[in-house]
Amino acid sequence: MENIIWAQILLNGNVLAMMGAALAVFLAGIGSARGVGIVGEAAAGVVTEDPGKFGQALLLQALPGTQGIYGLLTAFVILNRIGVVGGTAVELSPMQGLMFFAASIPIAIVGYFSAIAQGRAAAAGIGVIAKRPEELAKAITFAAMVETYAVLALLASILMVFGINL
Repeated sequence: MENIIWAQILLNGNVLAMMGAALAVFLAGIGSARGVGIVGEAAAGVVTEDPGKFGQALLLQALPGTQGIYGLLTAFVILNRIGVVGGTAVELSPMQGLMFFAASIPIAIVGYFSAIAQGRAAAAGIGVIAKRPEELAKAITFAAMVETYAVLALLASILMVFGINL
């Protein structure tokens, strides 16, 4: 009897949509935290030697944080569409809930991995500014290239969310 209740809860469309929103926030956020941490470790060493490079290092450290923002944005759009935020809650079918869950996957997974990769690229950029601070723009460009794929994943997730008929 208890297993049937759990199955009904997990197959509820609204629960599936909320789990998708949570997945987008959790995975992209964890990736961003890891990426920002990677850059912070590299930046701390450089700033120890030259405190004047703090501003440049901070710019590079901020870059991997965007994926967490993209995950949060996707979750907010999902929650808005289903009426949990800013509206009247919509009763979703299991299929609709699964579609919202699936729509969260691109930014959740790509956000996680691209934030870490961007953290590594930005950490390498910290090495660039350590020796040649005038090359900050190049260091940012290397890290920003990784961002392209997070933006594409965000776009895919958002387009899927808005493509779901309610």
